[in-house]
Amino acid sequence: MRAGEELPVLEVPVTRTLIVAGAIASRDYQDVHHDAELAKAKGSPDIFMNILTTNGLVGRYITDHFGPTANLRKVAIRLGAPNYPGDTMVLSGTVEKVDTGPEGDTATVKVIGANGIGRHVTGTVTVTLPAGGAA
Repeated sequence: MRAGEELPVLEVPVTRTLIVAGAIASRDYQDVHHDAELAKAKGSPDIFMNILTTNGLVGRYITDHFGPTANLRKVAIRLGAPNYPGDTMVLSGTVEKVDTGPEGDTATVKVIGANGIGRHVTGTVTVTLPAGGAA
């Protein structure tokens, strides 16, 4: 793990099932995340992914790369273009800095998730790998 390292991209197909399951799992029962007709009545072309699902996918992206011993210390994201069914979100990341301490190496990773409309999510994740851990 070193500053400037680029993480491999992760393509996430945005399906209705993913959107609805993520909303249910996070107990977000807003109709715009599960009812297409009500979402359209509110001005959206379809249902769309909630921020908690996006947050979980960003966390998964980081832990898939750094491994099961990775400890997410902070996830700070901002949403942009909605994730609608039928699109694909492509997550990419770059290690911005690495600090070594008694608990292990801590990296700050810049993450971007783009879809067919634009950037769905941007943010930074702080992750620690325990001393002796491998990436």
